Amino acid sequence: MKKTLTVLAAGVPLVAAAVYLPTASAEETRNTATATACAAPSVKAPAGTEVESVTAVRQDGGTIHGTGILGGDVSGVPAFCQVTVTLTHPGEADHAKVQTWLPSVNWNGRFQAIGGSAFSAGDNGVGLGAAVKNGYAVTTTDAGVGDVLDTSWVLDGKGHVNATLLKNFASRSQHEAAAVGKAVVNGVYGERAAYSYFTGCSTGGRQGYMEAQAYPDDYDGILADAPAINWDEYEVATLWPQVVLNDEKTYPTDCELDAFTDAAVKACDTLDGVRDGLVNDASRCDFDPRRLIGTKVDCKGEELTITAADAAVVRKIWDGPRTTSGRKLWAGVPIGADLKGLAHSAPDADGTVKGQPFPVPALWVQLFLKKDPNFDLSKITYSEFTQLFKQSQAEYDKVIGTDDPDLTAFRKSGGKLITWQGDTDEYIPAQGTVRYHQQVERAMGGSQRVDDFYRLFLAPNTSHCGLNGQDGSTDGLAALTAWVEHGKAPRTLPATLINTKGETVSHDLCAYPAVSHYKGQGDPALAASFRCVFPSSPR
Repeated sequence: MKKTLTVLAAGVPLVAAAVYLPTASAEETRNTATATACAAPSVKAPAGTEVESVTAVRQDGGTIHGTGILGGDVSGVPAFCQVTVTLTHPGEADHAKVQTWLPSVNWNGRFQAIGGSAFSAGDNGVGLGAAVKNGYAVTTTDAGVGDVLDTSWVLDGKGHVNATLLKNFASRSQHEAAAVGKAVVNGVYGERAAYSYFTGCSTGGRQGYMEAQAYPDDYDGILADAPAINWDEYEVATLWPQVVLNDEKTYPTDCELDAFTDAAVKACDTLDGVRDGLVNDASRCDFDPRRLIGTKVDCKGEELTITAADAAVVRKIWDGPRTTSGRKLWAGVPIGADLKGLAHSAPDADGTVKGQPFPVPALWVQLFLKKDPNFDLSKITYSEFTQLFKQSQAEYDKVIGTDDPDLTAFRKSGGKLITWQGDTDEYIPAQGTVRYHQQVERAMGGSQRVDDFYRLFLAPNTSHCGLNGQDGSTDGLAALTAWVEHGKAPRTLPATLINTKGETVSHDLCAYPAVSHYKGQGDPALAASFRCVFPSSPR
């Protein structure tokens, strides 16, 4: 399930992050342990922390309403025991809550932890409820910070970044939640979980990679989707479209942005061998936006003409951020992705059109880099953008970059890692995830050694955290449990996708670097009509 929510930031509608829910059922495994008593267990404080409080409350279940901006609902949740443990790091004045929900009956013997979204470190209740519904004992932590766009914690009274809470958010609170959650499961049920899993998308995906890199023994399996790894780089990079709009003083309307995307998808649709409303390898789409110069676009009854300036802006946004000398800094918005996510503009009260930056990178630059919540993002020049990019790398790569390619310890621990990501992710370019996967292969001896424990799947025509929602569905958690518990490595991820016509089609997501290609016959809406091939293979 994904819930996409429109929020108001500075009076402008912007798409917020997604509530991500893995969809795996509890399969056939059932455990007889119960949490009927629901008493507060004794919890040993993880190293470097103190336990401030432990509470246990029996909840009747039913429909769980998600808290905060993202909201959302999950119904049919059975009764569960809710245990809340509050931790602090002595002398650091923080208070991080770890919530663990345990099914009162029919626990499947598994432990699951759920990551966060944007600037939230944990789940808002919907993911917890879905996990309990599927038989899991499940944990999340708030890391002592707030909701997805709550950055009130970032700057202290002296205008400095709160290093304690940043460290919590970046890494250590997830590790501590793993220890606490497992201890709660053992304390309530009287036995340990047979298997432990971490699931998350976006921020949650980054947290999953952090676990694999820094705490390789915490989980047997990690499902880390659309991961916000390379955080210090991509957060600045996603402000690039706004820098382009402002520096070029050209603001294509949303209708015109959609026209560029639609034309590119139409031009590259047949790369997979058939016109089916899906571009199966967006990185190979080389559509030139200048082909639309002079094209008429109907925008709510008004006829607009795409100009050379419009095309130049889109070309720069697709290409991605570069230095003033032309050196590539990061991947651009993927061709086929919704340009409105990062390149939206709108008229203000006096009719002047202005760029409307997506809140997450905007807050990153204002608070973490400029340390000034009133910093005017519209004034950033191309030269200053490069400086901000380098500053972010220098100050935060070691803290929250989450890009260490050496996963040797995770592999030795027997851990398995699966990632899927939309090939048209409008907020976190899939090419950043691809680049990291390539770095892991180089660091660890090639693709065969990496395939033993880590596989990446790209989903055509799928937005940020889009699967299990309006862009289709796949069951990554089921694939992960089969790999961990039965040794069945996933060659593909069976999925349903939504093509450009809004039709639901069946597709198998191929393990990177393979891509899906039409066999030459059969119904294009069926997975059986496609096979996975390597990009260098004959088309």
